[in-house]
Amino acid sequence: MDNMVRNTMMKDVTQMKVDIEELIELINEDKAILLDIRYPFETKVWSVKFAVEIPYNELPDRLDELPEDKIIVCTCPAEYRADMAKEYLRYKGFNAKTLSGGLISLMQRLKGSKAKDIKI
Repeated sequence: MDNMVRNTMMKDVTQMKVDIEELIELINEDKAILLDIRYPFETKVWSVKFAVEIPYNELPDRLDELPEDKIIVCTCPAEYRADMAKEYLRYKGFNAKTLSGGLISLMQRLKGSKAKDIKI
């Protein structure tokens, strides 16, 4: 982990987030997955059908469920836990990023007829 921190440059930091439009494009091109790291009590209330659901605290035991050949865009309602998940996954060798604005912003963007913009 020390080397990951030492070797992170400013250009890397700016590339660690994905905005919503970029996420839609990446998913439509099958280049990324959305990783919902909320806990089960949260996803019972509302879920994102096209996301892979792995609670943050289960990540170490479920890494084999994640594709190594795609960008993993981590998300939660805002960005706090998603940032932690992104850093953990990057440490484990995955190409992981955080969704800017989190799930709440994504749902705002996809409400109504705009939900058709994402091909699932």
